[in-house]
Amino acid sequence: MNWDQIEGNWKQVKGKIKEQWGKLTDGHLDEISGKRDQLVGKVQECYGVQKHEAERQVTDWEGRNHDVFAETSAEVKKHVGIARQ
Repeated sequence: MNWDQIEGNWKQVKGKIKEQWGKLTDGHLDEISGKRDQLVGKVQECYGVQKHEAERQVTDWEGRNHDVFAETSAEVKKHVGIARQ
């Protein structure tokens, strides 16, 4: 998964993250700012799970949300195309 693209479109992805991990606040999401390792840490902290469990949850979420990464990739390509014009 390309988390660089997620970072660039974090506002669009935050809703999907909140659907999965409802305990994460807007403040948490602002701190995470699209960084995978930060997401894993916040899942670990807010849900009281060990790191390997938080990693598993995030990996599972990635697998179920290929569309988020595809949409983000398309959005990045669109903006790059506009910038080149």
